[in-house]
Amino acid sequence: MNPLSVLRDSFIFFSRNLQGIAPLCLPLIALECLLRAVVAGLVPPEHSPTYELLVGLAIYPLYSAALILFLDVRSQGRRPRLRNLLAASVLQWPSFAVLAGLSTLLIMLAAQAFVLPALWVMVKLAFAEYLLVLRGLTPLQAMRESFMLTISHFWSLLACVLLVIVPLWLLDDWTLQLLGEQPDAVGSLLLDILNGFLQLFSTVVLFRCFMLCTPQPAEQSPSS
Repeated sequence: MNPLSVLRDSFIFFSRNLQGIAPLCLPLIALECLLRAVVAGLVPPEHSPTYELLVGLAIYPLYSAALILFLDVRSQGRRPRLRNLLAASVLQWPSFAVLAGLSTLLIMLAAQAFVLPALWVMVKLAFAEYLLVLRGLTPLQAMRESFMLTISHFWSLLACVLLVIVPLWLLDDWTLQLLGEQPDAVGSLLLDILNGFLQLFSTVVLFRCFMLCTPQPAEQSPSS
């Protein structure tokens, strides 16, 4: 698995399918960012991160599951109805929320030690969401299977993850600097929404990796 080829194919797919991805995910991302902004304004600063995390766990599974289903259908050359994807993502929400919560907890615990353990956990759990949504595994089964599937592809997956998240982190940091010490509320919200939408590209990249690293009935390039 060549990381540069994965990024190229994923970028082509992402750009060609923006008209489908944007209406599917952008409203929920906007809702998530808006709720986080409201929570940050209502809750004491020391408790704000916890409540913002809970908001993310409530909304993130909906648009992530819908996007994964969209990627699966489009990779087979079919055009899904967005309302059907959203309806299916609602059914996936309970198990996806549990998986997201467990994954976040593991990554946070690993980050307490150092950045490298957190990256290791992120890579080992890279396929968990796809296994849960597309294979119907339970959260714990998906996490365990992801740990197994990523053994022989660890370094390639790490390269893909770093090539995606490092530029996104730098972009996020740059936009924070643009806002200054007293950011405008509307401008801050719009930039949060933009950054959240751009982070969907990582889901596309890891889906491509998942397709390449696991047996598929009829594998097609995401760029088709």
